[in-house]
Amino acid sequence: QVQLVESGGGLVQAGGSLRLSCAASGRTFSSYAMGWFRQAPGNQRELVAGITVGGYTKVADSVKGRFTISRDNAKNTVYLQMNILKPEDTAVYYCAADKQYLKVVVSTTPDYWGQGTQVTVSS
Repeated sequence: QVQLVESGGGLVQAGGSLRLSCAASGRTFSSYAMGWFRQAPGNQRELVAGITVGGYTKVADSVKGRFTISRDNAKNTVYLQMNILKPEDTAVYYCAADKQYLKVVVSTTPDYWGQGTQVTVSS
């Protein structure tokens, strides 16, 4: 069982930056692939970025060059650095975990989810 708690969301102006954090419980964090997803009102939840146990990353085309995912296994934490934010990045951002990387980045059905954190980008 893994529990995930996101933090770092908020209101920011277009062009600004935010860093989201996701703290995971348990002693096996390093064995889980992690991902960040987002869902805007009226839209389906979509993958933003994923990271393997070994640190290989995948980033959605819509945020490539602006967002970076990273992990610190010593702190049981995964991060999403978001730069050059745009109004269309406004959404609830969710952290997710699964032992299978493909369930995070391909089928987007990871077993564990956080409660979400709101990111609002004003124009």
